[in-house]
Amino acid sequence: MSIDLKKRIIIGVLILSIIIIMNFFGVFEYVSIDNAYKIKNYIHKLGMLGPIIYIIFFVIGCVAFIPAPPMAIIAGMAFGPINGSIYTCIAALISDTSAFLIARYLAKDIVQNKVKTNKSLGKIDNLVKNHGWRILIITRLVPGFPYMLQSYAYGITNIKFKSYILASWVLTIPGIIAFTLVGGSVGCSENINKIFICLAIGGVLFTALSLIPKLLKKKYDFI
Repeated sequence: MSIDLKKRIIIGVLILSIIIIMNFFGVFEYVSIDNAYKIKNYIHKLGMLGPIIYIIFFVIGCVAFIPAPPMAIIAGMAFGPINGSIYTCIAALISDTSAFLIARYLAKDIVQNKVKTNKSLGKIDNLVKNHGWRILIITRLVPGFPYMLQSYAYGITNIKFKSYILASWVLTIPGIIAFTLVGGSVGCSENINKIFICLAIGGVLFTALSLIPKLLKKKYDFI
């Protein structure tokens, strides 16, 4: 059996295992904003295990391409804006690391084939060669570059892991805080002052994040 075939079998087994586990725990049924209160109650019942279970499911979900914003909002509801942001930042760091390492050491051929079919992602390898780690900052902030697919795509470039993970994590934090603040405003419905504070800070972050892509597009004509 060739090494490539072994890698494909391992990846297939991992993906199947993740799907089975997520289906067993009802993740596909519950991971939506409509069911956020059910998830919040479920997490509360877990007590001290709640943050650990949340981080595990966040990582599995992101690696399997479940959108992160709904999960960040749920974290804000379940744990509050501060703790929710901390737990989600940890989970995002693990998710970015996992996707990068999977692409670099386990599924390079699979990721290369996927990148070839996506024009935006297909540019990343050449952009990294010409602009280095700075291109990571741009692609993380400009819409049109799917976030988790980026994480896999960077794994097959020559970018250094330290540069990738540091830049990715720092650039992810503002968005995480914004979404967890939204969730936090819903979770603290009994306190009007907290609701306004959470929504105000979240609104400022969303506004700032929405302006960055426009500024970058003006400065860099290759975006």
